[in-house]
Amino acid sequence: MHQPIDDHFLLRYRELLDAEAAAFDEVEHACEDGDRSHFDEEIVVWQDSLAKKMSFLSSAGIDIQHHIARVSQPAT
Repeated sequence: MHQPIDDHFLLRYRELLDAEAAAFDEVEHACEDGDRSHFDEEIVVWQDSLAKKMSFLSSAGIDIQHHIARVSQPAT
């Protein structure tokens, strides 16, 4: 890890998690309401918030893709 996990790190990560959760809530509501145009707008916002979170983790030296690949490989 390049960046220590400290109060600043946790605060920023919590902000990113909250933004992602709020964006996902909007996607969910648009889907439940059957509002395709709102859904299309909100899915972009959600994807952007997810990308920001992943970028933050990557810049901190946390390689999520490596862990995903390792977990998804079948056991031998």
